[in-house]
Formats: sequence, structure tokens, C-alpha cells
Amino acid sequence: MATAEQIKSLIRSHFGNEIERFSTIALQVAAHEAKQGHTALAFEIRELVDKEHFKKKQSVRSTPQDLQGLVRKEDQDTPKSALVIPDTLNIRIERIIHEYRQQNKLKAYGLDHRRKILLIGPPGTGKTMTARVLAKELHLMLYTIQVDRLITKFMGESSAKLRQIFDLIQQEHGIYLFDEFDAIGGERSIDNDVGEMRRVLNAFLQFIDQDQSDSLIVAATNNPRLLDQALFRRFDDVLYYKAPQPEDRKRLIKNILGTFISKRFVWQSVIETSADLSHAEIDHACRDAIKNVILSDQTKVSHNQLLQTLKERRGAHQGL
Repeated sequence: MATAEQIKSLIRSHFGNEIERFSTIALQVAAHEAKQGHTALAFEIRELVDKEHFKKKQSVRSTPQDLQGLVRKEDQDTPKSALVIPDTLNIRIERIIHEYRQQNKLKAYGLDHRRKILLIGPPGTGKTMTARVLAKELHLMLYTIQVDRLITKFMGESSAKLRQIFDLIQQEHGIYLFDEFDAIGGERSIDNDVGEMRRVLNAFLQFIDQDQSDSLIVAATNNPRLLDQALFRRFDDVLYYKAPQPEDRKRLIKNILGTFISKRFVWQSVIETSADLSHAEIDHACRDAIKNVILSDQTKVSHNQLLQTLKERRGAHQGL
């Protein structure tokens, strides 16, 4: 039988969603059983692992050739702890996850789980990361649709390409992120809008109404004022993001610096200097500070070192 340590490691990797680690430990168990003379059991364990690897390879097959460069497909390992947002927003994301996991219970009563989500907020506030976390939590592939390429590269064929994307949503179960969504979701009454753009928006409204897949459709925009009002009622949930508040910034910095943070870290000046910066900008500043201490053969980031990288980000942010 497997050793006690192997059993504990299997349980930890399973509940930690560490698929590759789980497979590695399972193969170690198979090797252990083979040494004990249990060759049949060892063979069965290896066969089970091989079958799962084959399924994973099948699930990550490339997108149709016509959509190459338009749809980016990637597996995700972004943990939920990386998403630093207000509790009210976190509760709503948890609800999306919970409804997805309990969708069969809802369907038994003729109800659908939340799966068409609109994310609104400034750049770098966690919208894309939310899609990544959903993919990780729900064990789904993330498909990112490059909406700007849909319009600029395929002008005249955009509606046809959009149909192909929704066919893919039906065929390939996953999280589908329409980034820079306002590129196709713009108000139809805008005077300088071209006829093609109106047709694309009308096509999107038609396709999202008709969609009956179990995939999650996530649209993200920095400019909600540009969106056609008809879009809002097509989504099951609309989540608003904003620049992180002081406590959010502190938690974010702690998460990123981790063991690099100095014991004598002075928070007040850091929190003040990071005001108005987005999650992404604070993330970059923290990682820049970590790189600086590593290259200086140090082991801890002081508040002064982080203040320097935060000020650099503020300068870039303000165009100074």
C-alpha cells in the first residue's frame, strides 16, 4: 500500500487543485507498488494517470484555423487569493462560482446559473484576473477574444467571425473573455458609427440571446458609457471595479512581497504613495522592488525601496 506520507500528499494536492503534483505522486505510488510486487495494481494506476493526461491534451487542442490570432486559449493557475477586491465584489464572484458548481440543482427547478457576466472598471483593477480566477476555480480553459482584432482585421466579415466564436462557445466548454468589449458594444445611435459596427453589435445581441451553452461568457470594458443600453439586460450580473482602497492596497502588497517584506516595514507612507494606482501598477512596483533587492544580493524589501518603485509607477501613470 501507499505510504502514509504519499496518501497525505495526494489529499493535499487534490484539495489544492494541483493536478500535475497529484499525477506525480500517483506515479510514485505506482512505483512503490511495483517494488512490492503488486504489478497489476501499479499498471492500473499508471493507466489511469495516462488516460487523464490524454484527456487534458485533447482538451487543449488548438482553436479553429479561421480564429487563430483572434482567440487566445490558455490553461489557468491564478489562485483566488491573488484577486484583491472589496468583500462585496468578492461575494458576488463567489456566487457565480457556487451557482456554476450547483447548476444541476438549479436546472432541476428550471433555473439557470449566472454565466453571462459584464465587468466594468478602469484598466488594471482586476477584470482580466477575475476571468483567470474563474477559469482556475471552475477547472475550465480560458479563451480570450481579441475584440479589437475582430473589428480591425475582419471588417466586412466581423459578423461571420462572431458566429464562429459563438459556435466555439457551444462546442468547447470554457470561460470566454471578450476583452475591450466596447469595441463591438458601442451605442448604436452614435452619429459617427459605421453601418458595419451596428451590424456587428446586432449580431452579438442575437448570438448572446440564442446561446444555451454551459460556457461562461465574460465581457470586460473600461468605458461603460460607450456601451449600448440594450447590452446590459443581456448579462446575468454586472460587476463594477475601482482602484484599490487603503486596506486593499495593503493586502495586495503583502500578497506580492510575501517573504520579501521587511519586519520593520512602515506602512503609512507606502499606503499614501500607492493611492490612485491600480492593482496592476502596484503589482509591477512590488515586483520591481523584489528584483532590485535580488540583484543587490539582499533578502528583504524595505518600505523605502518600495516607495521608490511606487513613485516610478506614479510618474508613468501621470505622464511625468
